[in-house]
Amino acid sequence: MARPPPPPGREQPAPASRWLALVTQLPLDDAAGRMKVLRMLETLGCAVLRDGVYLLPDSAQNRQGFAKLAETVDRISGSVYLLAVKAMDEKQAAHFRGLFDRSAKYRELIMTIESLEAGFGVSDPAAIGRVLGKQRRDLEAICTLDFFDSPLRRKAENVLASMEAKVRLMMFPEASGAAPGGSVSRTDRSYFRRAWATRKPLFTDRLASAWLIRRFIDPEATMIWLDKSQSCPATAVSYGFDGATYRNSKTHVTYQELLGSFKLDRNPALARIGKLVHALEAGEAKVAEAAGVETLLAGAKRRANTEDELLAETEKTFDLLYEAYFEVPTKA
Repeated sequence: MARPPPPPGREQPAPASRWLALVTQLPLDDAAGRMKVLRMLETLGCAVLRDGVYLLPDSAQNRQGFAKLAETVDRISGSVYLLAVKAMDEKQAAHFRGLFDRSAKYRELIMTIESLEAGFGVSDPAAIGRVLGKQRRDLEAICTLDFFDSPLRRKAENVLASMEAKVRLMMFPEASGAAPGGSVSRTDRSYFRRAWATRKPLFTDRLASAWLIRRFIDPEATMIWLDKSQSCPATAVSYGFDGATYRNSKTHVTYQELLGSFKLDRNPALARIGKLVHALEAGEAKVAEAAGVETLLAGAKRRANTEDELLAETEKTFDLLYEAYFEVPTKA
């Protein structure tokens, strides 16, 4: 089997017989400086040989990292020495390699990822997806410091990819032609002054969909917030959850499905908001302003005490986005 390539930004593993040692003594009267140096040592993935003596495999990237760390030690008036060293024999080299064994971190990450399956059918798939986004960042951080490519790296990558695929399938299921439950048809009922129901908790897609409904589809709509075990009223239009009349498809979030069903996708500003909502729900970083909008929605959740208050707060954000994206047609 071919050896997997190193993570982006990292070189091939250094020969096990070549090492870099940093010997330092930090000033006792500069707590902030000492803490900065210790954080840099942790970021580099150094092994501790003894107090003030740190080890890394010899590579151009690690030499550069130690050099920057040495500059920091100099600035806080500490003493520092950089040494290129070689293991005396294979026994010592094996001991040094063992100091950089990341197997325990991979195992912990794998257990965390696998435990998320317990939330299937209970937690919102988008929420699980956001947790998986953090796990992917954690995996990338571990891989960056996995200087000797642990065999568990590939297993962790496969487990994460498999879980991401399962969650994505729940978020974007195959589209179905018929309306689930037969309670509401998309075409043969009036959508004016209707009750619209979705489930709690209210995440980005459900909030954006509620805003779209009240602003462009049914301005006098009554919004119903269902608990997880609560049945949807037969007369209500359901959206934003498994089995709802309007729900995620294989490629679109609920907001985008609503746009298409009511022919609102022809509005460039609404379509652009749809791309942003999709990016936030899928944990993608393709929309530059997505992180800022996510922060605003998090602030709204902290301020609101009820779902109605939360929608009122977030409607302000989506109103502003619409105004920012809307382009006034020019006269011919």
